[in-house]
Amino acid sequence: MTSEARRCVCPGSYDPITNGHVDVVTRASRLFDEVVVAILHNPGKQGTFGIEERTALIEQSVGHLPNVRIGAWAETLVVEVCREVGAATMVKGLRGGTDFSYELPMANMNRHLTGVETLFLAADPTLAHVSSSLVKEVVRYGGDVTGLVPDPVLAALSGRLV
Repeated sequence: MTSEARRCVCPGSYDPITNGHVDVVTRASRLFDEVVVAILHNPGKQGTFGIEERTALIEQSVGHLPNVRIGAWAETLVVEVCREVGAATMVKGLRGGTDFSYELPMANMNRHLTGVETLFLAADPTLAHVSSSLVKEVVRYGGDVTGLVPDPVLAALSGRLV
């Protein structure tokens, strides 16, 4: 990639990656020369999946996209991640009005702090109800999340949250 490449960051905890995340990353990969999937985490918090597991699951889910790379960052602002990787834009999916109300002030603050712009992509309507936390809750109580998460995640969740 040259320094002129249009690069974006798709930030999230990805605990675990869902088909909604995959959709946003895939669509971003068509709009940008390079997409950095940024796993943001707090080492002091116990997630369902460790960072190495999340990275592997993301790789298995979007690794077929040639212009996507994955990285993990701890205890930092996402705008610092953008600065580090040379991205002027971050891309986030919006499932609805609640997401917009939550994300808009952050987008404005990020632009204020560093000039990084946030591009919102409307969620695929068939996936607008999907979130990592809801997926984990459904699995915890014996529900089937087939079609809501990539197959590697479905296998990894099996028996993990019971």
